Parts: sequence; structure tokens; C-alpha cells
Amino acid sequence: MKEVSFSDIAIVACGTLSMELNQLQEEGFLDTEHLHYTTPGLHQDIHELEKQLVHQINKAKEKVNKVIVVYGGKYCYVNPDQPLRTLQQIIEEQGPGIVRIEATHCMDILADEDTRNKHAEELVGDEKVWWMTPGWVKFRKQVFKGWDKGIANENFPRHTGGAVVLDGIGYLDQYMEENPEAFLEYCDWMGIPMQACPVSLDRLKSLLLSQAGKLKES
Repeated sequence: MKEVSFSDIAIVACGTLSMELNQLQEEGFLDTEHLHYTTPGLHQDIHELEKQLVHQINKAKEKVNKVIVVYGGKYCYVNPDQPLRTLQQIIEEQGPGIVRIEATHCMDILADEDTRNKHAEELVGDEKVWWMTPGWVKFRKQVFKGWDKGIANENFPRHTGGAVVLDGIGYLDQYMEENPEAFLEYCDWMGIPMQACPVSLDRLKSLLLSQAGKLKES
């Protein structure tokens, strides 16, 4: 994978993906000191999402003039009051030098649709899967804020293939080992089993590199 420096670029991301991005920083791939996160789970509070995203972008621009936003475009921001308003519009309103990775949501950031379908077929055949990332496990209270057992029953059980966590950092195995009771309670609350699907972070790296290249060419 082509080497590109991120030293003059800031990353503004949903906190749901903070573990993956922090690991890339620790590994030296993201050689930037500027990682900024919004609160996980703000797809359920789009007004707070917009507020925090703009704040973090402005905070990043105090240090550098190039910013990559790590948010999905299609599903992370859905505004029922302004259906035509998009996350991309919000980003463009913040001025030049800001780009967003090309993905639809956090699962798509870690594995594209074809890859997810392939994994699902290998793991559960034709059964429907509820996809998750490690952040959906660690930050459960924020991601599912306001969800009670009734809402859970309306959403999860139809996914007969269970919950599959796209795990590029080995989080779920560690979570199961260190917090077995919490893991079992989580599965019981959803009403479906949960399993890890190991993935690499190569897609995330590729998405970041693509936007870094655009910023350096502009």
C-alpha cells in the first residue's frame, strides 16, 4: 500500500471508530497528532452530530488546513426536517481543504458490501445479518441510546444470522474473555447471538489514503 504522510492532516471522525483509528496511529500509519472525535452514536441525534462535527472541524483547522472526515455519507446523517440536507453539504460549508471518505456507514468503512456479503455467506449462509463494529459493542450505551427491550425486539430478531462484528483489532475476543457476563447480557438483550468476523484495516487505510492524495493535489 502506497505510503503517504498524514502529518499535515487532521482526522475528524465518529467516536465509534476511535479504536481502529487510534490503532492506525499507534502503528505509525496515521502519522498525525490531530485526531478529533465526536460522541459515538450521534446518528440518532443529527442536530448534535452537526454541532459536534462542525466544532471538531473548526478545532482541527486551528492546527492544520487539511482535514479528512471519517463518517459515512448515506446513513450516518438523515435529517427528516431537511431531507435534502446531507453530511457532505455540512462539510462543504466549513470551507476548503476538508474532504470525507467515500463510504456509506461505519460498517462500509471497514468492509465494502461485496466483502460483507462474502463474509455473511461463509458464516451464516443465506441468513440475514445485523452488522456491527467493535465500537457498537464498546459504546453500546451511546449507540443504542434510548433503546429499550421493546425496540430491540422489533429490530434484532429478524436478523436470523445474528450479529456479526467486523473486527479489525481483535476487540470482541478480548471483550468476551474479560467480560463474559456483559457479552452474554448484550446477546440476550438483542435476542440474537453475536460473533466476530476478523477483517483487516486495509479498506480503512485505502479510504484514508485516497482522500489524503486529493488533499495534497489540491
